[in-house]
Amino acid sequence: MALVRAAGIALAATGAAHFAAPKAFEPVSKLAFPNDTDAWIKRNGATELALGLALTTQKTRKAGLVGTAVYTAWLGAGTAYNRKSSL
Repeated sequence: MALVRAAGIALAATGAAHFAAPKAFEPVSKLAFPNDTDAWIKRNGATELALGLALTTQKTRKAGLVGTAVYTAWLGAGTAYNRKSSL
């Protein structure tokens, strides 16, 4: 479980980085969220911060794993949809 905890810390740090350096996430975020990208960068940062923190504690790890899986699928679907729409 140390690996999951380390992944949670990394995910939480990535989430916090969305607020510290939002422009770094703009190219990736535009793929999934071409409209209102700046707001989505903040929303995604908050989500990743929360999910990452959930993964760091045994008590919330299962919910964090489920949430991370759902979040990853949702981001992938949004990216695929918007990429298909722009072709």
